[in-house]
Amino acid sequence: MRPNRPVTATLCAAALVLTAAACGSGDGEAGGDAKPTVAASLPSTDGIKIPDQLKEKLKERGIDVEKWKGGEWKNWKQEDWLREAGDYINPIIEDLWNPDRMRDAEQPQRPSVDPDAGKDQGVTDPTPAPVAAKPAAAPYHQSVPESGKVFFDGPEGSMVCSATVVKDPAHPGKSNLVWTAGHCVHAGKAGGWYRNIAFVPSYNNAGKPSAQLKGAPREQVAPFGVWWSDWAQTSDQWIATGGPTGGAGAPYDFAVLHVTPEKGSGKSLEETVGSALPVEFNAPAVPKVAGLTATGYPAAAPFDGQKAFQCTDRPGRLTLKANEPVMYRIGCTMTGGASGGGWVATGANGKPALVSNTSIGPAKAGWLAGPRLGPEAKGIFDAVSGKFK
Repeated sequence: MRPNRPVTATLCAAALVLTAAACGSGDGEAGGDAKPTVAASLPSTDGIKIPDQLKEKLKERGIDVEKWKGGEWKNWKQEDWLREAGDYINPIIEDLWNPDRMRDAEQPQRPSVDPDAGKDQGVTDPTPAPVAAKPAAAPYHQSVPESGKVFFDGPEGSMVCSATVVKDPAHPGKSNLVWTAGHCVHAGKAGGWYRNIAFVPSYNNAGKPSAQLKGAPREQVAPFGVWWSDWAQTSDQWIATGGPTGGAGAPYDFAVLHVTPEKGSGKSLEETVGSALPVEFNAPAVPKVAGLTATGYPAAAPFDGQKAFQCTDRPGRLTLKANEPVMYRIGCTMTGGASGGGWVATGANGKPALVSNTSIGPAKAGWLAGPRLGPEAKGIFDAVSGKFK
């Protein structure tokens, strides 16, 4: 969440490149500060796959592909940081996201807000009591098969967020769409797209502790593969106004990724994990929702980002500005890294549906808030789905 900053989701979509998965101190241990750090070792860039049409687009942006392959993607100069909606580029760098780099990724600084945010806006319910996050049942592929982690790179280093596999009406049973928070792919008003954005479904499927993941083979931490985002879209509102504090842009803090496997198998993401959730864009008003379950991989202390957790609560309303949409708010002790994780409720057909995602929370965990998905969210979803018909 964002301290009224997006919940540690680590801003994800990178304008060109590496997406690291986690926000944090980089030491792989809980308790570090929230400042992401660069992973120690990067694999060689010989495996970069850049289609001819992408090379042309890069050339139009004044980006030299050969220099990029030599490490130019690490250039985060403001004038070179792609930020507009149509500027998203994220070429695959094979084996960049190795197990150790995934484990050490930090949660991004989640957007944060004052614990009493919204109390003077009228349409805000009392602050919910904290709900202790409970471990999701392992193996995750059986209990929460649609959930996973998003890894990406930003100016501060490798970062992580959480995300959810969602259904694609254009490709029934064969979706390659992933739902997360806008702040996990784009830095908002003061920055641009994150780089090297990739999704790992059922990360650490067996729920093993961090110590047992050191030196673990990739098949253990990413049993269903690493899926690179070849396209991402977030709201114009997030790009124009989103920020790390005060909840700026939070009611529009959502994003949709289209992904492709780093090492192709011919199967879609939905076929690979065996499940995907429908997205409910006309969910009931907050008072009519009996309960929501939020899932994510919290990475800030006392968590370490290696295991999935969940919170279930009846939502209340949170309004940050009188002229902005009301957000859902639940009691939950998940911390940064859980940003972007799906919020699931009973859909119109009586079955589970995604109705929101973790966006913000106070600096000291206790509650989370997520956007209520409306026309803006549906427009982004339809655009990404339509782009790959």
